[in-house]
Amino acid sequence: MRRSMPAGGEAGFVGGAEGLAFGVLVFVAGTLVVAGAWGVIDAKMATATAAREAARAFVEAPDAATAARRAREAAAGAMAQDGRSLDRVRVRVDGTFERCALVTAEVAYRAPFIRVPGISGTGHGLTVTARHSEIVDPYRSGVSGEVSGCAEVTR
Repeated sequence: MRRSMPAGGEAGFVGGAEGLAFGVLVFVAGTLVVAGAWGVIDAKMATATAAREAARAFVEAPDAATAARRAREAAAGAMAQDGRSLDRVRVRVDGTFERCALVTAEVAYRAPFIRVPGISGTGHGLTVTARHSEIVDPYRSGVSGEVSGCAEVTR
């Protein structure tokens, strides 16, 4: 004899709707974490470009008076071209404008965090730093220093 179940009963119903909602939340949170990590990688590429441009602008400047200014302008221009906020950029140039001098440009950028509820920590971002070094041309005219002292630097 076969028993019939009343219509509309919940017997045999398999749960899973709440698992689907939880899976979507995990997927969205994971996507935000990956997007935040990519933002840091992208900021690192931007600061590396800005540091290279700053060092190159310094060593190619016409004189010592304008070298540091041009280096800062080049770094700011590279960061602005990449769509970065200049309020978050810090540029430092170490070196002197003389023949065979090693000049190092350092660009730091504070990359903002993407806030992910339940995962993100506190803070205002992660500081990404890049450095690039160039040597002032030993045979360039109009620069102080002697070519004979360049052998130690260029090795």
